[in-house]
Amino acid sequence: MVDIATRVYNHKWKIDPIIRSLIDTDFYKLLMCQSVFRNKPQTDVVFSLINRSNHVPLARLIDEGELREQLDHIRSLSLSRGESTWLRGNTFYGKRQMFRSDFMEWFENLRLPPYHLERKGDQYELTFEGKWHEVMLWEIPALAVLMELRSRAVLNGMRRFELQVLYARAMTRVWEKIEQLRGIEGLGIADFGTRRRHSFLWQDWCVQAMIEGLGPAFTGTSNCLIAMRREVEAIGTNAHELPMVYSALADTDAELAQAPYDVLSDWHEEHDGNLRIILPDTYGTKGFLDNAPDWLAGWTGIRVDSGDPATGAEIAIDWWKARGEDPTQKRIIFSDGLDVDKIRDLHAQFAGRVNASFGWGTLLTNDFRKLVPGDALAPFSLVCKAVSANGRPTVKLSDNPEKAMGPTDQITRYKRVFGVGAQEAIEVIV
Repeated sequence: MVDIATRVYNHKWKIDPIIRSLIDTDFYKLLMCQSVFRNKPQTDVVFSLINRSNHVPLARLIDEGELREQLDHIRSLSLSRGESTWLRGNTFYGKRQMFRSDFMEWFENLRLPPYHLERKGDQYELTFEGKWHEVMLWEIPALAVLMELRSRAVLNGMRRFELQVLYARAMTRVWEKIEQLRGIEGLGIADFGTRRRHSFLWQDWCVQAMIEGLGPAFTGTSNCLIAMRREVEAIGTNAHELPMVYSALADTDAELAQAPYDVLSDWHEEHDGNLRIILPDTYGTKGFLDNAPDWLAGWTGIRVDSGDPATGAEIAIDWWKARGEDPTQKRIIFSDGLDVDKIRDLHAQFAGRVNASFGWGTLLTNDFRKLVPGDALAPFSLVCKAVSANGRPTVKLSDNPEKAMGPTDQITRYKRVFGVGAQEAIEVIV
């Protein structure tokens, strides 16, 4: 096992680049990338960094030269033979050859496209522009680089024993959380913590701790590289990115209203079983489900990713019942801002009513709260989103208005088209 504290103390960039591989990314990015490669190969998009916690002055904490060095390193990466073999030959979600040969041939020759970086006051403006299936693969590594460079900026002034004690305390915290989860009967939980992790080495340590501490209750990790190395399941389905871009491409209000279902129609043609998971909250969960075609009720489950999670789950259960489906045979994946207490409470509330599972993210892989002076390692909310498609702005409404994004006039239009009324604002922590 890696001595993380010593590795940090003796840090040399050439030995420890933040992103080690193009598959140091979330599994759902690759699934979505294949879908985009097949269905929308000519779509041009712009992705942009958005720091929702603007009290964290990234441009003052992170040296621009070092950031560019890390981003340039990512552009030098390509799939290794072993990584390609794993993607081509492994079984994912019970399916052999998940990735088509034409997609794999393209991916094997991919180098990520250029980036644009500019300092604006205390923040960085970081954007990526090009074909959707190429640009989208910047999202996760870009976030991981910025999160880890921020961590390194704080750790830089710490000495050997300070680092040893810091990581000992952080490890104890993770292990105590695992011990609290260990006794929950029927628990299913995965690591979803790549994009806002403390560091790659730390995420890898957390996964190993979960493997040992939770046994079969640990279902896998969203991180493809760690899944390959640790021989666990790669976990992930789809994300808000798909309906956001499809919707931006719609010409009329009628086409806009239909766009989120067009996304899932394309997905339906490619995937079955546990990959048929609905993410309904992009433009409001209740309206999405109320207007959903009947065939979607036959899908395996729903991921709840914004708003009050219990409310979202109850809406899903009522919807399944109204469509003649048995909720006890359905899966609900909770994935928004989870920590131990919320996981325990939600599991207890929905045990026996649905098959509840959990995607545990930032507060697994980046919970260093109160462990350094000034709470300088506290996690914060950083995202990298598609902000335009073919020159049109994208919009996300969410079940939590604090997560909404897009031009004000377009947000108003989308609320009208999707029938979104008053919403309850919930503080965004991560």
